[in-house]
Amino acid sequence: MARSVPVSSRRRPAAWRRWLRRLVLGFAVLSVVSTIILRVVPPPATPLMMIRGIQGMATGQGFIIRKQWQPLERISPAMVRAVIAAEDQKFLDHSGFDFNAISKAYENNRTGGRQKGGSTITQQTAKNVFLWPGGSYLRKGVEAYFTLLLELCWSKERIIEVYLNVAEFGPGVYGVESAARTYYRTSARRLTNRQAAMLTAILPAPLRWNPARPTGYLMQRQRWILQQMRHIGPLLPP
Repeated sequence: MARSVPVSSRRRPAAWRRWLRRLVLGFAVLSVVSTIILRVVPPPATPLMMIRGIQGMATGQGFIIRKQWQPLERISPAMVRAVIAAEDQKFLDHSGFDFNAISKAYENNRTGGRQKGGSTITQQTAKNVFLWPGGSYLRKGVEAYFTLLLELCWSKERIIEVYLNVAEFGPGVYGVESAARTYYRTSARRLTNRQAAMLTAILPAPLRWNPARPTGYLMQRQRWILQQMRHIGPLLPP
């Protein structure tokens, strides 16, 4: 005699599928709407800022976030050239991903070389604005999704503008304006080539390096960035 399956048990998988569809749809709508809003509105904070602030409170240092938004036209062109030269020289040409750089980084890391990332400026902006730190496959997948959204909804100028305003430059220091005032007692607009190159040099490890007290490695990296900057034209027309 065949066993009958309770009606509630048969309906449970269908209910889970409905909730999953609603969850995916809700995430898609929220992510698109927030991306469109942030195309014109400065991000008030980022997940990394909040995480660092909470970590500071846990260690007794306090919840510290130093940032001051500056539009792209009030940021030194040298800073724009420096980050493109050091982080993503194909920034103006790709659509969010540099697969050649990703492949080289993977091969280098697989063979035990100095750990490198193949992330573009668009990917780093997506990570900084929307996501949490980490290297899980889930986070990487969501990062790729937001990278595509940024390339579809934002201009290259907006991507670099947001990146320069939310990037971490030291403990509690976010954005190039805050970095310029903290380390050089100047504004983002007045940064020189050498200052911009040094600030960019610390981006891979901003909590470990200090541009005001550069190591020999940082000075070597600064010289390399200065050389690369000569090949980077202006992002905005003169």
